[in-house]
Amino acid sequence: MRAKHLAVPLLVVAVSAGLATGSEAAVRAKTTVTIKAEGTDLSGTVRSPKPKVCADNRTVLLIRQVGTRGGGDDERLASDTASLNGNVYEWSTGNTGTEGKFYAKVRRTAKCKGDTSPTVVAQANN
Repeated sequence: MRAKHLAVPLLVVAVSAGLATGSEAAVRAKTTVTIKAEGTDLSGTVRSPKPKVCADNRTVLLIRQVGTRGGGDDERLASDTASLNGNVYEWSTGNTGTEGKFYAKVRRTAKCKGDTSPTVVAQANN
């Protein structure tokens, strides 16, 4: 009889612990990636309420827009890793020498949401 009474509370604790872990894993911190073009030099920032987890050392993909954005023919041109500069996490591909429309993207991680920047136009300075 005693074993039955002990098993029920242990089952409740085990189920509760499993639910808490599952719901915590589903919450990802917001992440924002930006992009700017100075000639064909492309750079930007990565921001998050949890910067050490979601901005520091975060891989940023530079995508060249071909045709309609998200149309399946966009090309990955370069990537960089965001690093702390003052109090902002920055990324830069340097001078790509490539003109066109570009956007930056960070993929989601286990703890952070993904994001895609607006499109910018890069033109060589004459």
